Amino acid sequence: MAQVVIWLIAFAAILFLSLKRWPSLSASLDCLLPQAMKTGGNNSVVWSLALAVIGATTLVRPVDVLMTAIVVGILVLVAVKLGGWAMSKVDFH
Repeated sequence: MAQVVIWLIAFAAILFLSLKRWPSLSASLDCLLPQAMKTGGNNSVVWSLALAVIGATTLVRPVDVLMTAIVVGILVLVAVKLGGWAMSKVDFH
């Protein structure tokens, strides 16, 4: 029960702060994201909700977030290596 309360408080605080400081946060996100994910439209609520969920979960369960990031990283590495191997086997001529 305590984890849920802490998560809700962290979620509300991060959501409030990200919506309050959206212009500077939007500029920071635009520097980090590829063109297809730029924050050009009026999607501040979507980005703020996503950041609040990720931030609150990281504060409450950091090991779970770290393990998920490691697993995703390993899967991406395997996919890149398999893709490179498959491309070397393909004859384009």
